[in-house]
Amino acid sequence: MSLPVITVEQMRRWEAASWKAGVSKTEVIAQVGSIVSKRALELTQLNDKILLIAGKGHNGDDVRAMINNLPNRDVTLIEVIDPETSLEKLLINLSAKPQLVIDGLFGIGINRVLDKDWINFISEINAQQLRVLSVDIPSGIDATTGEVQGAAIRANETLTLGAPKIGLLNSASTDYVGRLRVAPKIGLVKLNETSNLQLNEAEDFSNFPPPRSVNGHKGTFGHVGIVGGSLGYHGAAVLAARAASRSQPGLVTLMTPEEVFVPVASQLQSVMVHPLTQKNIEFKLATALLIGPGMAAKGLNKDIKEKTNQIWHDSPMPILVDASALDWIPTGKITSKSIRVITPHPGEAARLLDCTSADIQADRVKALQDLSAKFGDCWVVLKGRHTLVGQSKGKVFVNPTGNSSLGQGGSGDLLAGYLGGLLAQPLLQENVVKTLSYGIWQHGAAADKLNDSKLNWTIEDLSQQIGGTKP
Repeated sequence: MSLPVITVEQMRRWEAASWKAGVSKTEVIAQVGSIVSKRALELTQLNDKILLIAGKGHNGDDVRAMINNLPNRDVTLIEVIDPETSLEKLLINLSAKPQLVIDGLFGIGINRVLDKDWINFISEINAQQLRVLSVDIPSGIDATTGEVQGAAIRANETLTLGAPKIGLLNSASTDYVGRLRVAPKIGLVKLNETSNLQLNEAEDFSNFPPPRSVNGHKGTFGHVGIVGGSLGYHGAAVLAARAASRSQPGLVTLMTPEEVFVPVASQLQSVMVHPLTQKNIEFKLATALLIGPGMAAKGLNKDIKEKTNQIWHDSPMPILVDASALDWIPTGKITSKSIRVITPHPGEAARLLDCTSADIQADRVKALQDLSAKFGDCWVVLKGRHTLVGQSKGKVFVNPTGNSSLGQGGSGDLLAGYLGGLLAQPLLQENVVKTLSYGIWQHGAAADKLNDSKLNWTIEDLSQQIGGTKP
């Protein structure tokens, strides 16, 4: 089940309700210590050095509780009350190059700029470029705003406790959080706080997609049409078609301008490829249509753009629009009640809303809602470090997977193609937000798996991996 993204105030109320109900703080701390220790063992090997850095607050207590839960590891604990007096011990232990540093200096209560001694202390940790696991939140990050309070630990991974805090998903904290994991069961009472922002978990997709009918055939599982490619950008159409095939619709048909037909068709085996004309762009045999990957060349037929506008407005089938085609769709109410999806990155979102990318990143949820409202309450997949899915009203879902290696040309084309292939399947059209969330999760999970197994990888590697991760 997706987890509500909560504020510091909500976390405090949750803790207070737990203490009032008789939950023992000591037992919660012990449980957290055990949970973090388990992750530390997963990240290290026999006899590896682990450096525990504990502040004077409850975050420090969580780290101190780890000390007896790390068998067969060389463990050192530094208790930091005063950063100036603890600095020498820190430097000695950092020079030993521990395989893992556990950050428990500050918790979610910090909301002021740190003094110079703390800034210096944190800077020395960051300077070593060691693997760091932060407990609950990277020390120095404001858990409400995500802002850095003078300095902050640059974690490779953050294991947040109970529920994700809203500041961890703010663009300001992105470079410090690393891979975000959640430990939801830490011994507190059931969470009664609500939030319109929800973080998806792998478990949300454990029984998804639903089982296919044993009597199913290619006609049962949908037919995705893709309109894409142009001179200089034909590779995007190829990638989108390959990713669509990975989502396993019954059929994939790609329509591409005649000038790139040969190089596109020669790279695809299981995909039907046709020259694009104004007449076949709508492709009425399809059960979903993706428009846009690789259609960035100058001089594209004006009729194609006008037809896209009309299809968006009137077509009864699900329509997903990506890349350059985002500029071709009309604003306002949509005549058809069918599914409509747009997949902008922050730059495209800024262009559509006539603002800057910084404006988009400053409040990504509002940007998503504004985009949805502008284009007829469509579904919006706002790409980024934590890709969002939602509409103008209701819950917005946050994707937890993915990493910076996705910042390669073609990554968005793969995502669009994979989502288009999913939306073409009639059974998956019944729950649009789950289908979109699943596709985004798979895209990011593929990148995470590649990062864990390869020093370097390419978009071609991603095209072979997408859809292959079991939640």
